[in-house]
Amino acid sequence: MSSNRKSIFVTGAASGLGREVSRYFAGKDWFIGLADVNEAGLKETADMLPAGQWSIHKLDVTNRPQWKEAVAEFAKHTDGKMDVLFNNAGTGAPAIPLEDLTIAQWRAVVDINLTGAFLCTREAIRLMKAQTPRGGRIINNGSISAHAPRPNSAPYTATKHAISGLTKTIALDGRRYGIACGQIDIGNAGTEMTEKMKTGMPQANGTTAPEPTMDVENVARTVLYMASLPLEANAQFVTVMATKMPYIGRG
Repeated sequence: MSSNRKSIFVTGAASGLGREVSRYFAGKDWFIGLADVNEAGLKETADMLPAGQWSIHKLDVTNRPQWKEAVAEFAKHTDGKMDVLFNNAGTGAPAIPLEDLTIAQWRAVVDINLTGAFLCTREAIRLMKAQTPRGGRIINNGSISAHAPRPNSAPYTATKHAISGLTKTIALDGRRYGIACGQIDIGNAGTEMTEKMKTGMPQANGTTAPEPTMDVENVARTVLYMASLPLEANAQFVTVMATKMPYIGRG
């Protein structure tokens, strides 16, 4: 990798936001570590990027040994450094009443969305503290649900509220080491995962209604802005959303 090329490690890179952010950063000459449990999807993402600007890491974000291996392998491609970690991997549970959720469904969301982000961050911080120059940036994918829930979304909403607390703690504890941490809260970005919004989403008043979406490039552009700030500056919390989505005034 060119010594002047910045690097970003992206979890959940096999599809959706992770794929689009990876493509956008590659177009700006960044080196991207593509991480996901979906190996076939990772290869599809890699095929969209210029040769020599990516590394693939099949990774279950809940698996601690895999994280140590992935970060060590990534560092081999980047002169031993990680400029930015984008904690993007996430999942949800079925949209059913809270009392009908199983413990297994709850734990699956907590393990990926919260514990996975913790494990990602832990390994990234270890590298960022050791690299030269010391420091780096961590960007957590929060959500509009970090502020206001959708109906029947207890596990997802709870973990996204927790991500906000994790973001603040990382920002505080990382200061002395030149490690900045911010959070991007995204609402209705247009990916294959949000196609259902065009046909109807449950609303707080019990109805179902279509919701507007926005071009996912708006998210990628915002992540790049956050990632490109000098380490003396930090975008602590940024919300980017479809202007007409039901968020302000939700409920």
